[in-house]
Amino acid sequence: MPDRTPRRRPLLKEPVSVDLVNTRWIEDGAHQDLLDSAEGLTQWLEESGLAARFEAGPEALDHLLRAREALARLLEEPRDTHATADLNAVLAHGRVIRNLSEGHAASTVEFDAPAWGPAWTAAADFLDLRARPDRIRGCANPACVLHFFDTSKNGTRRWCSMAGCGNRAKAARHHARERAVRTA
Repeated sequence: MPDRTPRRRPLLKEPVSVDLVNTRWIEDGAHQDLLDSAEGLTQWLEESGLAARFEAGPEALDHLLRAREALARLLEEPRDTHATADLNAVLAHGRVIRNLSEGHAASTVEFDAPAWGPAWTAAADFLDLRARPDRIRGCANPACVLHFFDTSKNGTRRWCSMAGCGNRAKAARHHARERAVRTA
């Protein structure tokens, strides 16, 4: 029987597109992938707030992996034409319908099939984040593969997490200064 214990991920609560990319991380030098199982997909849908709208299933997982790969490539190289085409292919499976409801502007989203919902939602979220492309960043720790959307007031966030990578960097600088003083 598979283990249904949720896996602890190092960074949560990022926008859904960034959170999707962050379903791959490095822990103790080993690559981890939350979306390597149906349980992982269910966990991601819950953690990203999409579980009430979409069902986990093999097709949804396949579509989500396609979207994740395109997003990851675009985060590394924003002008990657193949990744752009792949993301646009995901977006082609849904559309926004605008209407007037009770005197207010409203919109609904329709998908070719419900299994496209999570992937399309992540891809559409990425388009919204592109309004501030300078705020989408990879962690400054070269050993970290996580990304974040910088919401800090001055836009100078460097680490996926101050408690994790930021603290390790500060500790490394401190130890380097200590060694320099001892050898001087």
